[in-house]
Amino acid sequence: MKGKYGKFININKKDKKYFHIYFNDNKKREIENTSLNKDDNVSKISIIIDYQIKSFSKLFYYCGCIESIEFKKFYRNNITNIDSMFDGCSSLKELNLNDFNAANVTDMNGMFCGCSSLNGLYLNNFNTNNVTDMSDMFYYCSLLKELNLNNFNTNNVTNMRHMFNGCSSLKELNLNNFYTNNVTNMRTMFGGCSSLKELNLNNFNTNNVTDMNYMFDGCLYELKAKIKSQFKNFKEEAF
Repeated sequence: MKGKYGKFININKKDKKYFHIYFNDNKKREIENTSLNKDDNVSKISIIIDYQIKSFSKLFYYCGCIESIEFKKFYRNNITNIDSMFDGCSSLKELNLNDFNAANVTDMNGMFCGCSSLNGLYLNNFNTNNVTDMSDMFYYCSLLKELNLNNFNTNNVTNMRHMFNGCSSLKELNLNNFYTNNVTNMRTMFGGCSSLKELNLNNFNTNNVTDMNYMFDGCLYELKAKIKSQFKNFKEEAF
């Protein structure tokens, strides 16, 4: 389509009636198209999604023009898949997930991957009890300076590959509640986390991990030296 500004939202035509998307500020009308044109000049939206939808996989995949997303009337538990939901939203600065119910979600792979303009994420209300895949979840969230994951339950997670890879501004990361008994893949998990000075891995069980290559690649030399001296369960290929 000539003059196309960018993909807007990943909606199948058959599901379109279940998504209600509105311009913010003075534009009250509902957005009807799933793609944007240059003259649309949209950067902020509000979205209401009906109960029929069970998967948000790649919902805002590479929506590079959207700066703010707010979910309304969304406290429900029928969603099971949110992989790559905001993947490639490189302009996204505001994301309100306060009422986001993830109680039955099993897949969070790549959820915030490439959200390189986000400098804060409030995930205290996230229920991750049933999640098995957290790979690429914060991949290249390069402006995030801190990330509170105290309420994350990782007991059922098997894949943490690239989970924090490229989070180069991350200065604090509290993983005290992380349990990794079932994790098999930690490849490049903290790769490129070049601002991290401390990392508490006391609860990390790597007995079932088959791939931890480059796990700390690109981290500060001092941090890698400290991990090597304190924790003997990480193989040399992890560094």
